[in-house]
Amino acid sequence: MAPAVAWLLFLQLVLGPTLVMDINVEDAIKNFQSMHIDYPKVNYPEGFQGYCNGLMAYVRGMQQSWYCPRRHYVVHAPLAEIQKSCKYCESFCENYNEYCTLSEETLPLTICSLEIKQPPTSCRYNSTLANQRLYLLCSQKYDAKPIGIIGLF
Repeated sequence: MAPAVAWLLFLQLVLGPTLVMDINVEDAIKNFQSMHIDYPKVNYPEGFQGYCNGLMAYVRGMQQSWYCPRRHYVVHAPLAEIQKSCKYCESFCENYNEYCTLSEETLPLTICSLEIKQPPTSCRYNSTLANQRLYLLCSQKYDAKPIGIIGLF
């Protein structure tokens, strides 16, 4: 019985962190897909007072936070188009502790920016449509999936 317990303890100590890391990466990939990709683009009802106000209500609900993010990027392209950029990711971004890359092509996107003058209890956003290259965080060095957008080029 003791060797079986020792073996189980060994597996938990050695493989446990790996499993947790894989779960966290999978969550980050799913999170990216649900919060940064809107393809084909959704049309929100008039009650949401514009695309970004509707979208950011969803984003804040997914984040389970009352905090109003200052800026949020939403790409209107299929995941496969975005994922091409993370195929060979040679750069490591130390500030984010992740691999990062610049998308090869411009992609259609909406930039949701928090309005400056508004009541403190409100989260109202302006929408800006653009076609730009993205600085992406990727899940690993090769054959990676996008897990975040850190800026535009």
